[in-house]
Amino acid sequence: MKDKENLYLCMGSACHQMGVYEVLPKLQTLIAQYELDNRIELKGSFCLETCSEGIVMKFKDKIFIKINADNIEAKFKDEILPNIQQAID
Repeated sequence: MKDKENLYLCMGSACHQMGVYEVLPKLQTLIAQYELDNRIELKGSFCLETCSEGIVMKFKDKIFIKINADNIEAKFKDEILPNIQQAID
């Protein structure tokens, strides 16, 4: 079995103020829903240096911005999931 790939969620102070702790449980649910638990390691990250762009996530060299509790499901399906699937297939 391959090692897990890391998916980073910024937990820095700006993202904290923008609601990252509302995004986190939704993201964990999505990872489970798409049965990625054995392939993806969700990790908190210190500042990813895009504070003005909203909550940010990073997978490999891809940065995903403007994430919030209302759009995390769509962002995950449309932007994040395709990158994960490409990397783990």
